[in-house]
Amino acid sequence: MKISEVSKTLNIPSATLRYYEQIGLLEEIEKKNGIRDYSKQDIERINFITCMKKSGFKLEDIQTFINMDMTKATGPKARLEMLLRQKEILLQEIKEKEETLKFLDYKINIYKNKTDKNDK
Repeated sequence: MKISEVSKTLNIPSATLRYYEQIGLLEEIEKKNGIRDYSKQDIERINFITCMKKSGFKLEDIQTFINMDMTKATGPKARLEMLLRQKEILLQEIKEKEETLKFLDYKINIYKNKTDKNDK
């Protein structure tokens, strides 16, 4: 799949895809006649990066995660610890958003009641 197709399909700018390759988040993409040709495995890696970013990981953290030596006993444990730590952060953010949403609903109800009274 060409970079323009990947960009359009995944809604990621081509420059971002090139940057991921440049900093080593993506292995060097195979080229055919000088044009990047993304494999299914490359697409899976990009989806992984996107998911990790959405969960709050910084690119440097994703790089660290990817580069952990999985042949050593510490690799899987360190990855698990990173994921669990980020999950806790994400759960806290969700809790805060839910509290904010409750407050907004409260304020919305106040103003709905005021506008309903004015409409009568």
